[in-house]
Amino acid sequence: MSVEIGMQAPDFELKANNGETVQIAQFRGSNIVLYFYPKDMTPGCTTEACDFRDHIQQFTDLNAVVLGVSPDPVPRHQKFVEKYGLPFLLLADTDHHVAESYGVWKLKKNFGKEYMGIERSTFIIDKEGNLVKEWRKVQVKAHVEDALTYIRENLS
Repeated sequence: MSVEIGMQAPDFELKANNGETVQIAQFRGSNIVLYFYPKDMTPGCTTEACDFRDHIQQFTDLNAVVLGVSPDPVPRHQKFVEKYGLPFLLLADTDHHVAESYGVWKLKKNFGKEYMGIERSTFIIDKEGNLVKEWRKVQVKAHVEDALTYIRENLS
């Protein structure tokens, strides 16, 4: 089953880069930008994370929390956060259970090789915990601005 606009966002419990266990429900009352990305320290993922970092104050001003999710383990997330000064939590979905529940664990092809991995995607969850917007197969360029614009125009 995959999530759909209008439904309650699936709750989950994952370890964050800071060692804490995070549940989506703990952010009720705030808008949530939940973004799934393939791998820490790779060019596209670094650009996306740094774009979110560079706009974090604008998200905060709109009562929005940014959470990144990938299959990388907690120690790798922490290195990524430290290297790039990321001011938001990265969540370790090492068994890709959450990615599957959001329908972003997909068969991918790269240089003729097939493998399972994260399809770069972003979900906006409103203050009541409902999924209100999704972007799948995200292109990194200008994506963060699109997310900000959506929240500003629809949830603030």
